[in-house]
Amino acid sequence: MNILLVGSGGREHALAWKIAQSPLLTRMVAAPGSPGIALICETRPLKVTDVDGLVALAREIAADLVVIGPEAALEVGLADALTEAGIACFGPTKAAAEIETSKAFSKTFLARHDLPTAAFGVCETAETAAAFLDTQSAPYVIKADGLAAGKGVVIALTRAEADEAVADMLGGRFGAAGARVVIEEFMDGEECSFFALCDGETAVPFGYAQDHKRAFDGDIGPNTGGMGTYSPALVLTQALAKQAFDECVLPAVKGLAAEGRPFKGVLFAGLMLTEDGPRLVEFNARFGDPETQVLMLRLADDIVPWLKACADGTLAAMPRPTWRDESAICVVMAANGYPDSPVSGAIIRGADVKRPDAVVFHAGTARDPDGTLRSAGGRVLNVCALGATLQEARDRAYAAVATIDFPGGFYRSDIGWRAL
Repeated sequence: MNILLVGSGGREHALAWKIAQSPLLTRMVAAPGSPGIALICETRPLKVTDVDGLVALAREIAADLVVIGPEAALEVGLADALTEAGIACFGPTKAAAEIETSKAFSKTFLARHDLPTAAFGVCETAETAAAFLDTQSAPYVIKADGLAAGKGVVIALTRAEADEAVADMLGGRFGAAGARVVIEEFMDGEECSFFALCDGETAVPFGYAQDHKRAFDGDIGPNTGGMGTYSPALVLTQALAKQAFDECVLPAVKGLAAEGRPFKGVLFAGLMLTEDGPRLVEFNARFGDPETQVLMLRLADDIVPWLKACADGTLAAMPRPTWRDESAICVVMAANGYPDSPVSGAIIRGADVKRPDAVVFHAGTARDPDGTLRSAGGRVLNVCALGATLQEARDRAYAAVATIDFPGGFYRSDIGWRAL
């Protein structure tokens, strides 16, 4: 099979790494790719929002499947254009992806289908936001409506902080993504990430993990796109996983289909495990980042038949996915200043060394003509490892981190602390 992979981050590097292991693969091209992905397959310098260019590239390489990684490509309708061109695509349509690309749509969708989630208000002015905040008590959850690269969420501990966050978002911090804000009831519990593959009708559970959103050790500091993760998430027992699938994921898949938005791809449910059971924090319309990295390490199956079955509508004929018994962990090395003002251009040494018990995925890097690797994003490297236990995986990952010379970056030293 010829496969076009769209994206350039750590998630896409992990997908490329796993796809490259498939005996079904004939040729893989990534657009735009990254210095890490370029070590695996061909890359082309196309933006993920260049719909016409990506469709043309898929035709040029006679792609049997296009795998869409980032949400930005879904929001501009890349899957729609590929489908119209008769090219098989792993990823939902623009309409189905609105479950992620608009938090206002997502929350009202959850309410229409009576799915368990937090009370919320959608506000377009400071006045309506203040009125809704008057009905809530601290802490307050303030979210930008649109895509903000995982950083458009503020947990405000006081009313003053909540009012400031609302003013900040409505004032243009996230551009059009913050033209509306969603204010939610704070939910107490442990958060985890649950994934399901979908082909428009059938849904299949596809792993779960636990992320670390805050920038610094001890879960303090600003929210980020994720500073590290591990799988399996021990807090999500088999009973809770089944409950989450039955009560959160399946009704959402059926609801999207009923509303004329059949979902093909991977549905990512952000769950809060409360005293009353799993409740939905949000849905994402693509694989998580950095959750994909640990899932790809633990997946025992060839990933390609699963991706193709989602595109072809044949998931019902697939066996259940199989997972390695080992635990996997991912430590994110981020650029100084992340998430607000990451500093790019710092030299990185030691990232490309092959390691027997760890894998380094590139999340935001660039390579000079002379081969020098530099930081080129907020989250820069994902250092991942497997282990017979979570502690062993953690020890291996941090041992690998210690061999990477990246003075322009930082990382959390406590990934996996909840489970350990």
